[in-house]
Amino acid sequence: MRKSDSRDIVLVVDDSPETLRLLTDALEEAGMTVLVAREGEHALSIVEKVVPDVILMDALMLGADGFTTCRKLKQNPALAHVPIIFMTGLTETEHIIKGLEAGGVDYITKPIVPGEVLARIRVHLANARMAHSARTALDAFGRFLLAASRTGRVLWYTPQAAKLLSLDFDREDYVLPAEIQAWLHQCAGTPAGPEAASMNLKDRTLPNGMHLIYIGQIGPDEYLLRLVEGGLDDDRTVLKQKLAVTEREAEVLLWIARGKSNRDIAEILDLSPRTVNKHLEQIYAKLGVENRTSAAALAVRTIGIR
Repeated sequence: MRKSDSRDIVLVVDDSPETLRLLTDALEEAGMTVLVAREGEHALSIVEKVVPDVILMDALMLGADGFTTCRKLKQNPALAHVPIIFMTGLTETEHIIKGLEAGGVDYITKPIVPGEVLARIRVHLANARMAHSARTALDAFGRFLLAASRTGRVLWYTPQAAKLLSLDFDREDYVLPAEIQAWLHQCAGTPAGPEAASMNLKDRTLPNGMHLIYIGQIGPDEYLLRLVEGGLDDDRTVLKQKLAVTEREAEVLLWIARGKSNRDIAEILDLSPRTVNKHLEQIYAKLGVENRTSAAALAVRTIGIR
């Protein structure tokens, strides 16, 4: 269930009456709707009925602590985009890391300062909505995308990618096969050239005839991958045919679409930066665009509709 008005919903999970009172007053004064849970199980019960926009979680509570509760909350797909901010009097690095590993996005040290809490809530709400909107848009366009950590743990995926892979993505601990893990680790650690940035899945545990394309890093430990029939050469061919550019211009345009700078493109294609600039001038003229952002957007749309 979602909220019926435009007020942001904040779920506060804390066993301290003083903290609950302080936060409730501050959040309601800021125009937010506040839900209160005194312990973890109560929080799990609340989210079955209402999906909050953000969760403030006490790290240490009687019964299940905040870390355990956070992990349970994140097992619910409906809460995947909801930021969880820990509140703790603990400043030791190990506790901070434990909170982030459990699925939290931030932490606030006690005693609570309402102004700081409100500022962090607004930042994480904006970030979460941008990320959620982006993933929703990817789903709507039918892109075969998934994101994984550097060690190969699948973080999220579009429904189209899950269907194509026919794998049990309901498992929270799904990890890509060992060979793909090694390839992903290589891509994440080095400037990706054409050979490193695409992987043929033929005769592997994933569908035959498919390629994984490494798009790039989109988070601290989040790497975007795309599934295609064929590989990088097919993308170049599509751009060349659909946009009436030369083979080399298609290569440059493809790397622009993948977020590479002119210097990176020059190194990847063994060209001088000046030559890359010349190709860009020709690309802009042929596509009728004024800048690299517009050219990249057109390239992404062209590749995505095939």
